[in-house]
Amino acid sequence: MGIAADVLAGRIAAGARAITWLDDGDPRGAEVIKRIFPHTGRAHVIGITGPPGAGKSTLTNMLVGALRARGQRVGVVAVDPSSPFTGGAILGDRVRMARHTLDPGVFIRSIGTRGAAGGLSRSTHDACLVLDAMGFDAVIVETVGVGQDEIDVVNLAHTTIIVGVPGLGDEVQAVKAGILEAGEIFVVNKADRDGYEATRRQFELMLHLREQARPEEDWSPPLLRAVASAGEGAAEIADAIAAHRAHLDSTGGFALRSGLREREQVLALLRERLARVARARAGDSLLDDVEARRLDPYSAIERLTGGLDQEG
Repeated sequence: MGIAADVLAGRIAAGARAITWLDDGDPRGAEVIKRIFPHTGRAHVIGITGPPGAGKSTLTNMLVGALRARGQRVGVVAVDPSSPFTGGAILGDRVRMARHTLDPGVFIRSIGTRGAAGGLSRSTHDACLVLDAMGFDAVIVETVGVGQDEIDVVNLAHTTIIVGVPGLGDEVQAVKAGILEAGEIFVVNKADRDGYEATRRQFELMLHLREQARPEEDWSPPLLRAVASAGEGAAEIADAIAAHRAHLDSTGGFALRSGLREREQVLALLRERLARVARARAGDSLLDDVEARRLDPYSAIERLTGGLDQEG
């Protein structure tokens, strides 16, 4: 397929088209993935997440500049809340990162969540594969903002950056506990605001408790200060990312995380396809029976799966 060859050659237009196909569920997107997949697994996927208002987009913009200054080609997948009118991405992140759009070493793509849980669009994984195949050294995934159950970025990224900000009250409570336990780099952004010291102490206490609970952990997450709007803290964050990548390479963690990510994607695609097939098989009558309590949910699932759980 010509598009797949062009993606492997690093052509921006081909990458943009492939991601559009994948985001739209066009079968041509899956064909591209089939052809480029053997050439992936090299890019360092960096997740950036944190509560709304933490300045994730501004920090991402700053980090792109810092990585480019170190000679890295950088792809950005900015997961935007879907437009309530079109279902597409609102594209706010592309507006904020406009200064990078003319740089051939940067590719920025906004993807709408389209109602996907976990803060990540269903096609975010595949967009990362496309950018990986195009030869980008780093792929930054910026999430919409975490909620109580939204930790999908941990399964996607090699390195997860948790961004906090003063002024949210109990900052640690504003971030999902699972994310706090999984993050590799912590950044207090907008550190020129009142309340910075209190927020920093909260994170220090949390990291201390995490260290006590997991003495076997072989990576000590750094806690960094940033004022992304002024470009402060970029070098330190880039250094921490490089240090974590070196740690992953030395321990075999990079390949392990890449493999687990693909395993999770297979299961996610399987769940999506089985749900679609089952719904088509059921029609509305079976669900109507459950709604009317003529049929219980477990019996409904048994009918939908048709004894699949007894096979093998």
